[in-house]
Amino acid sequence: MVQGQWRNYVSLQQSLSSVKVKHGGNKVGPEPQRIFGSPLDIVIKDTTHQPVPLVVQHTVEYLEEFGLNHTGLFRISGSAAKIRALRLKYDQGEEVDLVKEGDINTVASLLKLFLNQLPTAVFPENLCTDIWTIFEVNKNCTTEQTRCLKWLLSSLPEAHSHLACFLIRFLTKVAANSDVNQMTLENLAIVFSPTLFRPLAYEKQTLCNAMLLHMLQHHKDLFLQSSNHH
Repeated sequence: MVQGQWRNYVSLQQSLSSVKVKHGGNKVGPEPQRIFGSPLDIVIKDTTHQPVPLVVQHTVEYLEEFGLNHTGLFRISGSAAKIRALRLKYDQGEEVDLVKEGDINTVASLLKLFLNQLPTAVFPENLCTDIWTIFEVNKNCTTEQTRCLKWLLSSLPEAHSHLACFLIRFLTKVAANSDVNQMTLENLAIVFSPTLFRPLAYEKQTLCNAMLLHMLQHHKDLFLQSSNHH
């Protein structure tokens, strides 16, 4: 399953590689659609032909163009009024121009809001419970931890798998500029783990932070090398 996941991921990156942030509006859909708070597979099916939701695609493209050198990216909240306005536009299927209507902190907050409001976390807890103990027991064995996370990624529903790969790729780009933006892999794991995992038991949060950090640190092992072994 990991091989197919990687092929889909590569295809996704190729399809998006030529897409630039447009100063014109981005049409979300032909009819008003509720984007925020809807199940991920429904958002994909109803609003876009891309493997990730348009709001994720738009916000990531914007941040890759304008935000990678922004100090404290994802740590400073954006304008609540702008976030509400942009969310409403996406939910109503209106054209959205993040360049004109947003700013770096607002767009970053909008991305986190969308992820937070998914009914099921990107990494569902029912899948994580199967590997928490194994991951923790093998805290001194990178190979075993990587094997655990390969299993988790290959077990995700397709829409969640695409989104996880897309976000991990993006976050590694953010960290590549950490000398300027101060968002290291460790900082990004702390910021995004509560959003991407959402464990019901608070004591599991530190473990989830470690799992996301491992994914970011070893993303090439988790995806590229595993596909070459099949």
